[in-house]
Amino acid sequence: MTNINDWDTHRAITELRTIKDMCRWCYSRMNESDVFFGHGTNNAWDESTQLVLNTLSLPWHSYENFSDAGLTTTERQKIIYNLKARLHERTPLPYIFNQAWFCDLPFYVDERVLIPRSPIAELLKKHLQPWLAYEPARILDMCTGSGCIGIAAAYEFPESEVDLVDISLDALEVAQQNIDDHHLTDRVFPMQSDLFKGIPEGVKYDIIIANPPYVDREDFDAMPSEFVHEPAIALISGNDGMDAPGDILRNALKYLCEDGLFIMEVGYSMHNLEQAFPGIDFNWLELENGGDGIFIMTYEELKANQEALAGN
Repeated sequence: MTNINDWDTHRAITELRTIKDMCRWCYSRMNESDVFFGHGTNNAWDESTQLVLNTLSLPWHSYENFSDAGLTTTERQKIIYNLKARLHERTPLPYIFNQAWFCDLPFYVDERVLIPRSPIAELLKKHLQPWLAYEPARILDMCTGSGCIGIAAAYEFPESEVDLVDISLDALEVAQQNIDDHHLTDRVFPMQSDLFKGIPEGVKYDIIIANPPYVDREDFDAMPSEFVHEPAIALISGNDGMDAPGDILRNALKYLCEDGLFIMEVGYSMHNLEQAFPGIDFNWLELENGGDGIFIMTYEELKANQEALAGN
């Protein structure tokens, strides 16, 4: 692991002058480190430019416009302070700056919630086509965390009401902040519930989107240090990762409208889900922007699989 000592810091503060200089220096330090990329960027250069630009309160896409701009001593000190948090403490950038982007929308995040990164964003941007045949009136975002999926759905379907469900009150506080920030208090509603248990009987949704915890214990123990900063309750779901996904899958039909859609993400635990429910032929989606472990079922498909679901 790279350790930026006092001498490194002194030389950077006194010798580097421009945004380009600082981005290059951060890039070199990133390349010397063993940090994991995957919470907004996937390479050292993007991570470095984002760290510098965010520290300076500049738009994430503005490097070309400002690369030759000079920096004050205080600005250089702030950049180095944030770089140390990234390299020494392995803190993901969205937690350092309390901001992440999802569906081209900004969201407040801190260590009470996962950092948004779901491939479900691609489905929402495409208006859930070709699967959705009508405009939904009511949407459920199960295991909402920051609320990013449900809030993005509210933007995509402006006539809908959206329930954001999570067991964690801490997560729901973050979700409420994002609801307020996006001025959606009249259509998006946080709800504490252990999966479906707290949702009143008879409530039906046109769309249920579930991105539950699905990491198994063995994989969690092997995850990079960056993931230690994320809430374990939002990642781990039993020894095989299937506790929450299995419960949601078995109960979704009761809360889905007869012409509704059920969408679930289980990531790289897709094979665990197939093993847990061997009688079900999951329709795993191939996404243009990448991402595994997302399937869609209609009401009729869920209904046809009830016997297989009940037996597991």
